[in-house]
Amino acid sequence: MSNEVLRLEAVGKTYGKNGPAPVEVLHGLDLTVARGEVVALVAPSGAGKSTLLHIAGLLDTPDSGRVLLNGRDMTGLGDKARTQARRRELGFVYQFHHLLPEFTAAENIVLPQLANAVPARQARLRAADLLDRVGLGPRADHRPAELSGGEQQRVAFCRALANSPALLLADEPTGNLDPETSDRVFGVLMDLVRDTGLSALIATHNHDLAARMDRVIRLDERLA
Repeated sequence: MSNEVLRLEAVGKTYGKNGPAPVEVLHGLDLTVARGEVVALVAPSGAGKSTLLHIAGLLDTPDSGRVLLNGRDMTGLGDKARTQARRRELGFVYQFHHLLPEFTAAENIVLPQLANAVPARQARLRAADLLDRVGLGPRADHRPAELSGGEQQRVAFCRALANSPALLLADEPTGNLDPETSDRVFGVLMDLVRDTGLSALIATHNHDLAARMDRVIRLDERLA
């Protein structure tokens, strides 16, 4: 098995390419994430950070190049196969938690497992274990509106890890929090990633947080 969880090869993406003013966002982009590696992606606005994460997360397709996940070429797969790969191999965390407001913290972690055909009892046990790991076991039955911003984001981390993905993709995962809470919640995320041996590609504008990861990539300087 390859030591690489993610490999992007010569990836290019242009928006509006058939219009009067096409915008080339990515050109000849190469990137790898090794197993167990946590990579910081630092990029100014407009440099293609979100596009890169969408392509790596199989939410968008490149115009050129290849996307390999666990050594498998994902570039030419159909929608159904890409959806299955996302459910089984990828976890996503965004700046806003996007928890379902009508469900409890535990239920928000159970639901993606049920969508992945995990038995309900097993899914509940997994949710309870993850919530305990981030210090939210006593808050399992609380709905998002009853949780603080930091607690909501910790639940979002647990949801992202619910199906034991190979790779976590995070876009400014603590960007919606005040500096003190951001630092504390990011520490929880890093502990989760390290404890599970997960690989992660984390986009952030916070250079202090980036410095706590294994490697820092600056999109405008090295990839585009």
